[in-house]
Amino acid sequence: MRLIETLPVSAETRIAFVGAGGKSTAVFRLARETAPGFPAVLVTTSTHLGQSQSAWADHHISVDGDPDLSGIDLGKLSGVILVTGPPSRSESGKLTGLTDQQLVLLDQIAVERGIPLLVEADGSRRLPLKAPAPHEPAVPGFVTEVVVCAGLIGVGHPLSARTVHRPEVFAALSGLKPGEIVTPQALVKVLLAEQGGLKGTSGPAARTVLLNQADSATLAAEAGQLSRSLVPAYRQAILAQLQQEGEQEVLASYRKVAGVVLAAGESSRFGSPKQLLDWQGRPFVRAAAETALAAGLDPVVVVTGAHQREVQAVVADLPVLLIHNPEFAEGQGSSVRSGIARLSTSEFENVSAAVFLLSDQPHIPAELVRALGNRYFETLAPVVATMVDGRRGNPVLFDQRTFPLLRSLTGEAGGRQVFSVFSPVYVPWLDYRIALDIDTPEDYDRLRDLMG
Repeated sequence: MRLIETLPVSAETRIAFVGAGGKSTAVFRLARETAPGFPAVLVTTSTHLGQSQSAWADHHISVDGDPDLSGIDLGKLSGVILVTGPPSRSESGKLTGLTDQQLVLLDQIAVERGIPLLVEADGSRRLPLKAPAPHEPAVPGFVTEVVVCAGLIGVGHPLSARTVHRPEVFAALSGLKPGEIVTPQALVKVLLAEQGGLKGTSGPAARTVLLNQADSATLAAEAGQLSRSLVPAYRQAILAQLQQEGEQEVLASYRKVAGVVLAAGESSRFGSPKQLLDWQGRPFVRAAAETALAAGLDPVVVVTGAHQREVQAVVADLPVLLIHNPEFAEGQGSSVRSGIARLSTSEFENVSAAVFLLSDQPHIPAELVRALGNRYFETLAPVVATMVDGRRGNPVLFDQRTFPLLRSLTGEAGGRQVFSVFSPVYVPWLDYRIALDIDTPEDYDRLRDLMG
């Protein structure tokens, strides 16, 4: 994936990059990927920037002695335009940042021209890791998203000034002592600390963490594990190997994925509530909900309809959200609508996708649900579906881009109605038994026999 696929840019986009580990590279790489779609892209800094990095822009404008930016004339300039203050008198090789007033005026220029604005909002002395000083980060109030960067090559090394900017602050936040090895768990503590990674990111702006420099399989695997600890506090955790020269590589974007268990059916063909049938000592619907929870889906929504009280009773002690679909007789589409409508509220604004599970498929393993999520994190495909013996199966993951269409579903077909609009990516699964549907008592007996 490219960085712009994980950080979509519009004319209203205002992103501040903070932290360490390739922050400037990320700023200019996103600007470069964005530029073809706009008249220009503005890049600036609220602190300072290396003079050599000005070569990464197509144009560099210095506003030395121009407090109100009245001398700026973008004219017909296109591509990536860097706007900074003059060279620093106190730090050799550095360009100074804009003042608060100049940043506001630059934002107005971006609004007038209809172009994005990216801001580097703190310094790190080109080290992979850092902790913020009391005056950092300098995030302008107009910012719509804050990207907190960390270089994974700092993990596994002793906590010292060689790898960490402001190691004494990092030590206090992580609980490490100087000289101790920086572990993935220590990095997570710093990134989740109110005076660490979350500092200066409160307010309406979205939060993303960029775990860069995953330059080995070991680092990538460790980052994949710790990303799941970061996602509740951040909208996404991007795992990348960003380089200024050559092709960049975004390995994955870990996001919050919800689960929706559809348990509203009347079971008219079966003759009794399928949701309540026994599966290895548990009702069907409870087994499906526990699978969703075991796979790490959050939140897990159980949609009831017919047999509402009985279904609610068997999952009441689980950490799930129960909602009732009074229109269950219309078919599965109405339950999909109900589940997506609940996930589309402001309470769940950080939910990026949802996996739909059927209550009459209690034998779906959590490993398959996790596999769907991992494929989504690696591709950000709008739909990720199960493929068994060359046939499409359940469960299916839907990205939030499909939610508006899912909210308009009708009939019994359910989510597969959107496949003609959003092409699925498939996860092959070798166990054909997961494709079995339970429509009759004979189906139920066959499933129990096959699954032992």
